[in-house]
Amino acid sequence: MKKIIALGITISLLFLVGCSNGKVPSHSDEEILSKSYEEIEKSAQGSTVNFYGWGGNEVLNKWFDSYVIPNMKEKYDINVKRVGMDIDTTMNQLISEKQVGNNKGSIDVFWVNGENFKTAKDNELLFGPFSSKIVNYDKYVDKNSKDITTDFGTAVDNMESPWGKASFTVIKNSDKVKANIVDTNTLKEAIINNPGKFTYPAPPDFTGSAFVRNIIYDIVGYENIKNLSEDEEAVKKAIQPAIDYLNDIKPYLWNEGKTYPSTIAQLDNMYSDGEVNFSMTYAPNEVEAKVNSKEFDKSTEFINLDKGNISNTHFLAIPKNSSNKEGAMVLINYLTSIDAQASKSESKNWGDMTILDLNKIPKEDKSKFKSSVQVKNSVPEIKASLVPIIEKIWLEEVANNNE
Repeated sequence: MKKIIALGITISLLFLVGCSNGKVPSHSDEEILSKSYEEIEKSAQGSTVNFYGWGGNEVLNKWFDSYVIPNMKEKYDINVKRVGMDIDTTMNQLISEKQVGNNKGSIDVFWVNGENFKTAKDNELLFGPFSSKIVNYDKYVDKNSKDITTDFGTAVDNMESPWGKASFTVIKNSDKVKANIVDTNTLKEAIINNPGKFTYPAPPDFTGSAFVRNIIYDIVGYENIKNLSEDEEAVKKAIQPAIDYLNDIKPYLWNEGKTYPSTIAQLDNMYSDGEVNFSMTYAPNEVEAKVNSKEFDKSTEFINLDKGNISNTHFLAIPKNSSNKEGAMVLINYLTSIDAQASKSESKNWGDMTILDLNKIPKEDKSKFKSSVQVKNSVPEIKASLVPIIEKIWLEEVANNNE
């Protein structure tokens, strides 16, 4: 009898310790997903959520720490801890924890997309499907949009929830380049007419790689490459017209295409100094900030290609072994709210593009997004496994082509 009483005391103490550590009482995934959002929010009160996100942007970090964390505490009585992460380390941690059977992980929400999401999904590292429980997602997001339903070619299946967008676009100094550029043909004409004033970062730089893919989209067509296998010869054959184009413009590039900027930061500096008349970006709202700070000329203008500009979405996911799934869902819901999305879209805070459908936002709230750039004709990314193959082909057929 004494043993049973002692055991009961031990269990009670463990329960209290668990709650005092800021974690909600343990529920099965099925129990959590069967709750209403209101019940989930109530369960999460007083808990702590560990948010793992890329820590390399100090402007973003400051916004998160000074805006998201205090609002989560005030509105929901939830403590949020931001942990700067390297996604490879995070993925290795989740895989290792699954292998050793750790069901109480330290990661509650993590920032993910592309091949890492595919890996997490394929290895059953994720909690869900949960995004249908996110109230703001349900109210304000276009759930039929390809860049919401797929992540670099992988079906999302409600296993992650969107929280921001990146959209590729070329920019030009419209005082120096008068041409109306709407496709690769008019871009080529502008490059030839402005010799030495155009270049792009060498892949695998993220933005330079996107430029190469956008050229492929415009010349070959997204529909003709989206289902390609990972066979290098098949990919090379499919994208050859675009490779020919990149070689055709090469003699007219900065330094005659003998070298390329190694990073987008280097290209931006060249554009700021007037060394070139073009740059490019994956973050259009950041361009506005650079114009306002006079880093970029006030005549800077976006180039939107008629067949579309590559866009991708970054998402938030919840590990299957998260210790606070309810709190994670409340945090994700808040990050998907009108106010949070509008705040992070301001260039002074981050400049990240919103994932909300502005047509679904109440009229009185639309003005909150007046500074958010909306790139026209966005097209989704191809599957992530094709990207390194295209980069390898570019290196061999363009960069190393010295004819």
